[in-house]
Amino acid sequence: MRIDILTLFPEMCERVFMESITGRAVKAGHIEINAHNIRDYSENKQRSTDDSPYGGGEGMLLTAEPVYLCYEALCGELNSSPHLIYMTPQGKPLKQKRVIELSKLPAIAILCGHYEGIDERVIDELSPEEISIGDFVVTGGELPALMLADAIARMCEGVLSSAEGFMKESHYEGLLEYPQYTRPAVWRGREAPAVLLSGHHANVEAWRREQSLIRTRERRPDLMELIC
Repeated sequence: MRIDILTLFPEMCERVFMESITGRAVKAGHIEINAHNIRDYSENKQRSTDDSPYGGGEGMLLTAEPVYLCYEALCGELNSSPHLIYMTPQGKPLKQKRVIELSKLPAIAILCGHYEGIDERVIDELSPEEISIGDFVVTGGELPALMLADAIARMCEGVLSSAEGFMKESHYEGLLEYPQYTRPAVWRGREAPAVLLSGHHANVEAWRREQSLIRTRERRPDLMELIC
């Protein structure tokens, strides 16, 4: 699996995806993640990539040509066109089901907007899949892109120690994850559930399933409607 991030801040992205589980997976060769500087494709001496929007308004927009050239160069490097995703609050909300689907592709490219967004003409030209990580706005697409890359990477073979590492987590099967406990058995007067200390695997699994249903019903009734 190869993930390429198109951004104005490649160093910011590199610092994150070379750490923790993702970083170990990259070093082990299970996945490949690269960051490409859109600014490298600016056609002026100042290497500027933004300009004021037509019609007025606050802020600046990323201009179309550097974005287009950056993606074009990536396609040339790969000798193919990776599936392109544009991180935007106007996109379709990200769900675990889509993360799983994306993890099965050989390569994806993630485009990070900045400032007030990107000239719409390059979006029309490249026709990326538009994804949102929630109904809120951040200063740039880098953090959402890294969240998406991390979510996809951990679905890839070899990144986690076993498939069980993600198959019982929140959202994988539509439910929220059950509560978890570790040592000590009693902490500040609060006891871990006795069933988890019983060693009876069938009872533990039944308890976890029940707790997942209870937690989902209480915290995310909208998910219960989809399951039912």
